[in-house]
Amino acid sequence: MENQAKAKRVDQIVDQLEELTGQNRVSVREILEAFGNRSFLPVLMVPALLVVSPLSGIPLLPTICGLTIATVAAQMFAGRDHIWLPRFVMRRSLGGTNAQRAIRRLHGFARWLDEHARDRLRPLMRWPSRKVIQALCILCGAAMPFLELVPFSSSMLGAAVLLFGTALLIRDGLLALLGMILMAAAATVVLAVAGLF
Repeated sequence: MENQAKAKRVDQIVDQLEELTGQNRVSVREILEAFGNRSFLPVLMVPALLVVSPLSGIPLLPTICGLTIATVAAQMFAGRDHIWLPRFVMRRSLGGTNAQRAIRRLHGFARWLDEHARDRLRPLMRWPSRKVIQALCILCGAAMPFLELVPFSSSMLGAAVLLFGTALLIRDGLLALLGMILMAAAATVVLAVAGLF
């Protein structure tokens, strides 16, 4: 299932998402249908991109994106061959114009990922390390609903998922390590806000 996703670069995912949001409204179902219910990595990276974008300020959006990330990553971890999402998630939608404007700002970050990703530190991308990365994506997504009110934390976790997703696409162990560092930074932010650090 991941092999089908390898043709996609991160900037191509942003391009396709930007095109979809050219409508008045676009639903999660329409996004899933556009990317295909077997393209796990692109579908994992779409909600991560939304959380990294200025759209993360929309109430409940980080929660919906986090639940989507956790659900897709859990199905990757379990080895399913197609994606299933709960009906209440599939019905959620975004307003087109504002979403398109916010997504357009992601091209710079997407190009940076595409330009810097390469096949390296391959032992980190073999089994069981790949399963560990998928489990970390589950953890990032599951944490987002609880961290929605903590400044920057959801966006940092979204960026970590993007790094993990790109690492799995390209087999780049260095990006996976960067994702782990970003997860640790997000945890530090949460502890600092809570006054425990």
